[in-house]
Amino acid sequence: MMEEAKKPRPAKSGNKRSASRLGAVQALYQVEMTGVTPNVVVVEYVKHRLGQEIDGDTFLPADATLFEELVQGTVERQAELDGLVGPALAADWPLERLEMILRAILRVATFELAHRIDVPVKVVITEYVDIAHAFFAGKEPGLINGVLDKLGRQLRPTEWN
Repeated sequence: MMEEAKKPRPAKSGNKRSASRLGAVQALYQVEMTGVTPNVVVVEYVKHRLGQEIDGDTFLPADATLFEELVQGTVERQAELDGLVGPALAADWPLERLEMILRAILRVATFELAHRIDVPVKVVITEYVDIAHAFFAGKEPGLINGVLDKLGRQLRPTEWN
């Protein structure tokens, strides 16, 4: 049995795309935590988690295609994404020093900023700050907001007019 990804506190209900993003963060956390391949984790989530109830926790129905694209794309482009996220962080807080769930949020959000230009920057930022709030009660959502704002301005400067 695979180790379950870190459970968030209850998040506000969302649509299928929001559920796909939350699921992708959890799946990426599980990939990093267990070393299991992304393909195995994606299949597990699509078949057994997304839209299901597990141990009293209900996973919202998700867009499985978007979920898979987010997980696979983030893993395939991790070096590129880390190269974008790293410089956006404070020098004394390199990516490797961040908690795994924060890395997962930043990586998948950066994947969307860089490769899903059909999704507005402000939507990406709002979605992943909301996800950060589901996991953290401290300053972490502010960190996510600041890094994604910086990356959004860098990657898509025309959306800030």
